Amino acid sequence: MTSNHLPPCSILLLAGGRGQRMGGQDKGLVQWHGEPLIAHLHRKTRALSDDLIISCNRNLEKYAPYADQLVHDDEGDFPGPLAGIRAGLKAARHSHMLVLPCDVPRVDEALIASMREAASLHPDKPLMLRHDDHWEPLLCVIPVALRDDVESAWQQGERSPGRLMRQLGATALQCPDNDPRLANLNTPELLSAHNTVSD
Repeated sequence: MTSNHLPPCSILLLAGGRGQRMGGQDKGLVQWHGEPLIAHLHRKTRALSDDLIISCNRNLEKYAPYADQLVHDDEGDFPGPLAGIRAGLKAARHSHMLVLPCDVPRVDEALIASMREAASLHPDKPLMLRHDDHWEPLLCVIPVALRDDVESAWQQGERSPGRLMRQLGATALQCPDNDPRLANLNTPELLSAHNTVSD
Protein backbone atom coordinates (compact mmCIF):
# COMPACT_ATOMS: atom_id res chain seq x y z
CA MET A 1 0.00 0.00 0.00
CA THR A 2 1.45 3.34 -0.95
CA SER A 3 0.98 6.49 1.08
CA ASN A 4 2.54 8.79 -1.51
CA HIS A 5 -0.81 10.35 -2.38
CA LEU A 6 -1.67 11.14 1.24
CA PRO A 7 -1.30 14.69 2.57
CA PRO A 8 1.61 15.40 4.90
CA CYS A 9 1.08 14.26 8.48
CA SER A 10 2.76 15.25 11.74
CA ILE A 11 3.84 12.27 13.86
CA LEU A 12 3.90 12.34 17.66
CA LEU A 13 5.87 9.74 19.62
CA LEU A 14 4.74 9.56 23.25
CA ALA A 15 7.67 9.19 25.65
CA GLY A 16 6.56 11.45 28.48
CA GLY A 17 5.27 8.97 31.03
CA ARG A 18 6.38 8.18 34.54
CA GLY A 19 7.53 4.67 33.54
CA GLN A 20 5.98 3.06 36.60
CA ARG A 21 5.89 -0.40 35.04
CA MET A 22 9.56 0.03 34.13
CA GLY A 23 10.50 0.79 37.73
CA GLY A 24 10.54 4.52 37.05
CA GLN A 25 12.92 4.32 34.09
CA ASP A 26 12.39 6.66 31.17
CA LYS A 27 10.62 4.14 28.96
CA GLY A 28 11.64 5.55 25.60
CA LEU A 29 15.30 5.16 26.53
CA VAL A 30 15.05 1.56 27.72
CA GLN A 31 17.15 -0.73 25.54
CA TRP A 32 15.59 -3.31 23.21
CA HIS A 33 17.59 -5.15 20.53
CA GLY A 34 20.58 -3.01 21.44
CA GLU A 35 18.85 0.35 20.94
CA PRO A 36 16.56 2.57 22.99
CA LEU A 37 12.89 2.01 22.23
CA ILE A 38 12.61 5.53 20.79
CA ALA A 39 15.22 4.63 18.14
CA HIS A 40 13.03 1.82 16.79
CA LEU A 41 10.05 4.14 16.43
CA HIS A 42 12.22 6.87 14.94
CA ARG A 43 13.53 4.52 12.25
CA LYS A 44 10.02 3.49 11.25
CA THR A 45 8.58 7.02 11.13
CA ARG A 46 11.44 9.33 10.12
CA ALA A 47 10.86 9.06 6.37
CA LEU A 48 7.11 9.53 6.74
CA SER A 49 7.04 13.09 8.08
CA ASP A 50 9.00 16.31 8.11
CA ASP A 51 7.33 17.08 11.46
CA LEU A 52 8.37 14.35 13.88
CA ILE A 53 7.45 15.36 17.44
CA ILE A 54 8.42 13.63 20.67
CA SER A 55 6.53 14.24 23.89
CA CYS A 56 9.02 13.83 26.73
CA ASN A 57 9.30 15.27 30.22
CA ARG A 58 12.93 14.41 31.04
CA ASN A 59 16.21 13.61 29.26
CA LEU A 60 15.38 16.13 26.56
CA GLU A 61 18.98 16.14 25.28
CA LYS A 62 18.78 12.39 24.64
CA TYR A 63 15.50 12.64 22.73
CA ALA A 64 16.42 15.72 20.67
CA PRO A 65 18.36 13.83 17.95
CA TYR A 66 15.27 11.73 17.22
CA ALA A 67 12.83 14.59 16.61
CA ASP A 68 12.14 17.80 14.74
CA GLN A 69 10.35 19.16 17.80
CA LEU A 70 10.17 18.22 21.47
CA VAL A 71 7.09 19.01 23.53
CA HIS A 72 6.38 18.47 27.19
CA ASP A 73 3.45 18.63 29.55
CA ASP A 74 2.62 22.08 30.87
CA GLU A 75 1.61 20.56 34.19
CA GLY A 76 3.97 18.70 36.49
CA ASP A 77 3.74 15.21 37.97
CA PHE A 78 3.10 13.28 34.75
CA PRO A 79 -0.59 14.00 34.12
CA GLY A 80 -0.93 11.22 31.54
CA PRO A 81 -0.83 10.60 27.79
CA LEU A 82 -3.61 13.04 26.95
CA ALA A 83 -1.32 15.82 28.17
CA GLY A 84 1.28 14.72 25.62
CA ILE A 85 -1.31 14.53 22.86
CA ARG A 86 -2.56 17.99 23.79
CA ALA A 87 0.98 19.41 23.63
CA GLY A 88 1.56 17.67 20.30
CA LEU A 89 -1.60 19.10 18.77
CA LYS A 90 -0.51 22.61 19.73
CA ALA A 91 2.87 22.10 18.02
CA ALA A 92 1.83 20.07 14.96
CA ARG A 93 2.51 21.73 11.62
CA HIS A 94 0.23 19.58 9.44
CA SER A 95 -3.52 19.01 9.28
CA HIS A 96 -3.35 15.59 10.97
CA MET A 97 -1.19 14.11 13.69
CA LEU A 98 -0.46 10.39 13.92
CA VAL A 99 0.26 9.24 17.49
CA LEU A 100 2.34 6.24 18.58
CA PRO A 101 3.51 5.30 22.08
CA CYS A 102 7.22 4.59 22.44
CA ASP A 103 6.62 1.06 23.74
CA VAL A 104 5.26 -0.50 20.53
CA PRO A 105 8.55 -1.07 18.67
CA ARG A 106 7.08 -3.83 16.51
CA VAL A 107 4.64 -1.51 14.75
CA ASP A 108 5.51 -1.51 11.05
CA GLU A 109 5.31 0.90 8.15
CA ALA A 110 2.42 -1.03 6.59
CA LEU A 111 0.29 -0.47 9.70
CA ILE A 112 1.22 3.20 9.86
CA ALA A 113 0.28 3.56 6.19
CA SER A 114 -3.04 1.79 6.85
CA MET A 115 -3.75 4.20 9.72
CA ARG A 116 -3.12 7.18 7.46
CA GLU A 117 -5.23 5.70 4.65
CA ALA A 118 -8.14 4.95 6.98
CA ALA A 119 -7.94 8.39 8.58
CA SER A 120 -8.10 10.04 5.15
CA LEU A 121 -11.55 8.49 4.59
CA HIS A 122 -12.96 10.51 7.51
CA PRO A 123 -10.63 13.51 7.65
CA ASP A 124 -12.65 15.41 10.26
CA LYS A 125 -12.74 12.56 12.81
CA PRO A 126 -10.10 10.88 14.95
CA LEU A 127 -9.10 7.33 14.08
CA MET A 128 -8.09 4.70 16.63
CA LEU A 129 -6.87 1.16 16.23
CA ARG A 130 -9.06 -1.65 17.54
CA HIS A 131 -8.15 -5.26 18.20
CA ASP A 132 -9.53 -8.02 20.40
CA ASP A 133 -12.60 -5.79 20.95
CA HIS A 134 -10.41 -3.14 22.57
CA TRP A 135 -9.66 0.39 21.42
CA GLU A 136 -6.00 1.42 21.31
CA PRO A 137 -6.35 5.16 21.94
CA LEU A 138 -2.60 5.83 21.87
CA LEU A 139 -2.32 4.44 18.33
CA CYS A 140 -4.40 7.02 16.55
CA VAL A 141 -4.64 9.80 14.00
CA ILE A 142 -6.17 13.10 15.14
CA PRO A 143 -7.25 16.04 12.98
CA VAL A 144 -5.34 19.04 14.31
CA ALA A 145 -8.51 21.08 13.80
CA LEU A 146 -9.87 19.28 16.89
CA ARG A 147 -7.23 20.76 19.19
CA ASP A 148 -9.68 23.30 20.64
CA ASP A 149 -12.12 20.48 21.43
CA VAL A 150 -9.32 18.55 23.09
CA GLU A 151 -8.29 21.61 25.06
CA SER A 152 -11.86 22.27 26.15
CA ALA A 153 -12.28 18.68 27.34
CA TRP A 154 -8.97 18.88 29.20
CA GLN A 155 -10.03 22.07 30.98
CA GLN A 156 -13.25 20.29 32.00
CA GLY A 157 -11.21 17.52 33.61
CA GLU A 158 -11.11 14.83 30.91
CA ARG A 159 -7.94 12.74 31.11
CA SER A 160 -8.88 9.65 29.07
CA PRO A 161 -7.71 9.81 25.43
CA GLY A 162 -9.98 6.95 24.41
CA ARG A 163 -13.10 8.37 25.98
CA LEU A 164 -12.44 11.80 24.50
CA MET A 165 -11.84 10.47 20.99
CA ARG A 166 -15.01 8.40 21.13
CA GLN A 167 -16.87 11.55 22.15
CA LEU A 168 -15.36 13.23 19.08
CA GLY A 169 -16.78 10.50 16.82
CA ALA A 170 -13.68 8.35 16.39
CA THR A 171 -13.63 5.76 13.65
CA ALA A 172 -11.86 2.42 14.01
CA LEU A 173 -9.19 0.61 12.05
CA GLN A 174 -9.67 -3.03 12.99
CA CYS A 175 -6.50 -5.07 13.45
CA PRO A 176 -6.26 -8.85 13.77
CA ASP A 177 -6.69 -10.28 17.25
CA ASN A 178 -3.34 -10.71 19.00
CA ASP A 179 -1.65 -8.64 16.28
CA PRO A 180 2.07 -8.93 17.19
CA ARG A 181 2.71 -5.44 15.82
CA LEU A 182 0.71 -4.03 18.73
CA ALA A 183 2.71 -5.77 21.44
CA ASN A 184 2.95 -3.24 24.26
CA LEU A 185 6.42 -3.78 25.74
CA ASN A 186 5.86 -1.73 28.86
CA THR A 187 7.50 -3.95 31.50
CA PRO A 188 11.00 -5.42 31.78
CA GLU A 189 9.45 -8.89 31.55
CA LEU A 190 7.69 -8.13 28.27
CA LEU A 191 10.82 -6.57 26.80
CA SER A 192 12.75 -9.68 27.72
CA ALA A 193 10.06 -12.03 26.38
CA HIS A 194 10.11 -10.26 23.02
CA ASN A 195 13.86 -9.93 22.88
CA THR A 196 14.30 -13.08 20.84
CA VAL A 197 11.80 -11.95 18.23
CA SER A 198 13.11 -9.93 15.33
CA ASP A 199 11.34 -6.65 14.68
